[in-house]
Amino acid sequence: MAPSSPELADLISSAAEKAFARSVVEFGTGTGVFTRRIKDRLKPGTEFFTLEVNPDFCEQTRRLCPDVVVYNDSACNVRKYLEQHSLEHCDVIISGLPWAAFDSELQECLMRATIDALKPGGRFLTFAYLQGTILPSGIRFRNLLHSHFSRVRRTRIVWKNIPPAFVYYCRK
Repeated sequence: MAPSSPELADLISSAAEKAFARSVVEFGTGTGVFTRRIKDRLKPGTEFFTLEVNPDFCEQTRRLCPDVVVYNDSACNVRKYLEQHSLEHCDVIISGLPWAAFDSELQECLMRATIDALKPGGRFLTFAYLQGTILPSGIRFRNLLHSHFSRVRRTRIVWKNIPPAFVYYCRK
């Protein structure tokens, strides 16, 4: 897979700006494409940190965004880092994780952590590749979203992304 396109990064990161968020967490920084866009859109004083399991991606993101706190850990452990930042919940979670590539156990662990971390009315955004929506794991993920969030919407398709993708926009 290619890194996410600037168009997809703009689409997903715009939620942090629109939500007037005071606390934002990113799951799965990858190469830092979303991280940089999120950081650029945050209002001064917004608490922001990221979680990434791949140490090489952590280093790439730290180089690209030296003023962002990047933790080398699973998003399943987000509660630990919220507490380190003196936060009970966060306003927004933006995920760059490949949910359709995960088995049901990992999807459920990540979803429990997401729901636990978000404040009531909080927003969860993640992208999905268009072709992944027909895979059993992609269908399972979509069903997880609908069973845990009061509102789930899909954005337009970003055709310039390789492969084409869209954003799930969910509200707790």
